[in-house]
Amino acid sequence: MAVADHREDQALRQQLVNVARRMNSTGLNQGTSGNLSVRIEGGILVTPSSLPYEQMEADDLVALDLSGHPLREQQRRPSSEWRLHADVLAGRSEATAVVHCHPIHATALACHDRGIPAFHYMVAVAGGDEIRCAPYATFGTKELSDNVVKALGPCNACLLARHGMVTLGKDLESALRVAVEVETLARMYLQALQVGEPPVLSHEQMQAVHAQFRGLDYGQVDQSPR
Repeated sequence: MAVADHREDQALRQQLVNVARRMNSTGLNQGTSGNLSVRIEGGILVTPSSLPYEQMEADDLVALDLSGHPLREQQRRPSSEWRLHADVLAGRSEATAVVHCHPIHATALACHDRGIPAFHYMVAVAGGDEIRCAPYATFGTKELSDNVVKALGPCNACLLARHGMVTLGKDLESALRVAVEVETLARMYLQALQVGEPPVLSHEQMQAVHAQFRGLDYGQVDQSPR
């Protein structure tokens, strides 16, 4: 590997470690649960299995091809959810990073097989008229990754039944921002449900929001929010 390529690789690795630590510090995740990935040449770079984020270093990250084969020798064991990351990125060429976390409010909804409807215009930050919930499947399985890919569709966030949340973006920062926004929406939705099922915006109203977002380059997978 050339010196410049090595430096670029190390910088990307360090960014992934930094975002993983921020994911926990924001309250989006707890302990060693959750995992992150970023696209690299020939595959993905993913967090390792069962290593606390505060102890994780750049060289602990695991490089895999999209079939799960290691791209380097003598690496740690990858996250058990590596397949989810590989399958999501394989089908979304415009995305570069995936964040999977277990935030309290979004997961509470997902424990009831509930997504987040268009009760608030910011639901559009996920790219659609709702944030779907993928059906339950055992973690680490092809069934789970298939369910997630289907629930995401062209959007950049979904919930996972009895599990957590997945977001994606053009980079790690944007994927994390979407995760923060979705968890905020989940908390608001749970609060609104205490009064009763809230009314939702129509498809036409949400289309108007999407048009506004496009004008601001806001909430788009291939653009940074402003």
